[in-house]
Amino acid sequence: MTEYEHVRVAVIGSGFGGLGAAVRLRREGVTDFVVLERAGSVGGTWRDNSYPGCACDVPSHLYSFSFAPNPDWPRTFSGQEYIREYLEHVTDVFRLRSHLRFNTEVKRMTWDGERLRWEIETSSGTLTADVVVSAAGPLSDPKVPDVPGLDTFPGKVFHSARWDHDYALRGKRVAVIGTGASAIQIVPAIQPEVAKLTLFQRTPPWVLPRVDRAISGPERWLHRQLPFTAQARRGLLWGMRELQIQAFTKRPDELGLVEQLAKRNMARSVKDPVLRAKLTPAYRMGCKRILLSSEYYPALTRPNVDVVASGLSEVRGSTLVAADGSEAEVDAIVFGTGFHVTDLPIAEQVVGAEGRTLAEVWGSGGMKSLRGATATGFPNWMAIIGPNTGLGTSSMILMIESQLNYMADYVRQLDVLGGRAALDARSGAVEAWNHRVQERMKRTVWSTGGCTSWYLDANGVNTTIWPGTTSEFRAATRRVDLGEYDVLRAPVPETARERRTNNAQQSTQKNAQQNAQKNVEAGA
Repeated sequence: MTEYEHVRVAVIGSGFGGLGAAVRLRREGVTDFVVLERAGSVGGTWRDNSYPGCACDVPSHLYSFSFAPNPDWPRTFSGQEYIREYLEHVTDVFRLRSHLRFNTEVKRMTWDGERLRWEIETSSGTLTADVVVSAAGPLSDPKVPDVPGLDTFPGKVFHSARWDHDYALRGKRVAVIGTGASAIQIVPAIQPEVAKLTLFQRTPPWVLPRVDRAISGPERWLHRQLPFTAQARRGLLWGMRELQIQAFTKRPDELGLVEQLAKRNMARSVKDPVLRAKLTPAYRMGCKRILLSSEYYPALTRPNVDVVASGLSEVRGSTLVAADGSEAEVDAIVFGTGFHVTDLPIAEQVVGAEGRTLAEVWGSGGMKSLRGATATGFPNWMAIIGPNTGLGTSSMILMIESQLNYMADYVRQLDVLGGRAALDARSGAVEAWNHRVQERMKRTVWSTGGCTSWYLDANGVNTTIWPGTTSEFRAATRRVDLGEYDVLRAPVPETARERRTNNAQQSTQKNAQQNAQKNVEAGA
């Protein structure tokens, strides 16, 4: 049997989830781990998304680790370059460089039931691990729609998460496909320089102003000198969003007032009633992700912008044809069409105890896990930002830190069990957890709001969003309940005496069978 390099824990991905897992493992005294990263630097989605105007729509003091506060955020909503810089800083401060394996893409992970470990094939070789923490994240693999004729387009095509900075948009006719969080940042950023911008909008989003401002020097000085002031700022931001979540999860009708505010905001920027009608959603606010921008609506009113209130249906050479039949001649196509969220590509690379991939196990029934982390038949494998851990209103870092608590206790429980052991989520526990989540989902705006969002899988089931507050999720993931798991033990190797005894017994049985056969033949 081939022996490979072995580690206690293998972490996949070096975005917020992967780096957070690495920091937490070190704090738990676990130093025998690696972080496998397919790219050449840390950052995850904040490394990959570098499109013009890219920024976070959660305030910076909340969109950062509680254990690594940054008193020097330059703005209330920081841009991509500052968030990526923050993650590099976290990597250095917590001495994670020695654990990082860059340009190492995971090809396949296979559970070895005999040795209770994962065999991980990567682009840089094979290794084994007792535990795998998958922090690849749901926003890691771009989704480009299968548009008939796209391969005939003679111009430039790229996704917002794979922006081609070598291609100059100045003076070009550009089509932006989609009106999600990326598109509403891209449109106002490129509108002043392109000759013509055609926005293909399948469904209009609800957009609220982004109240962004520079954080002053005195404020940053105060946060450096008195760290509790930054903690108080974070706490206030968190508390406000915890209150907002109640409307989304329990009282969606209360969102009607916010809709009126959004419509008034649109009316101030968009005077043309025809354009305003195109941009007005016909579903309850919050059903799809609420977007924040103060520049989006003004950009759409510029003379070089055309809003097509229909999705892209076909490409004929350099002509783009919308579902409503309208056409546009363009030089470049930018897809702002999101990611593989409800069909995680990493699931196709994880082979469990029964020889099936996680994607096959989830199959047509959709993604299911226990507390957003573990799945039946995949012992000692857990996800950070797994099924139903997403948020529609607050900071994902809060959810990630809750899952890090769960991961830490998972590793502790393995230590307590001692020897070679693994934990496999019981199917009954997984079903009970998902039943609880989906029952709570029924009254939320994501189920009652009258829209089809990227939160929903192919069956129309919301496998993305957590239907509660971040504090409720924190309580649900504080500890690992061993009653929800089967404890697996490695087969005990035979001693020399046991091997001799077993061989003697097998020999005696074989002789007896042969003698019996001879007696039968003699009688015949």
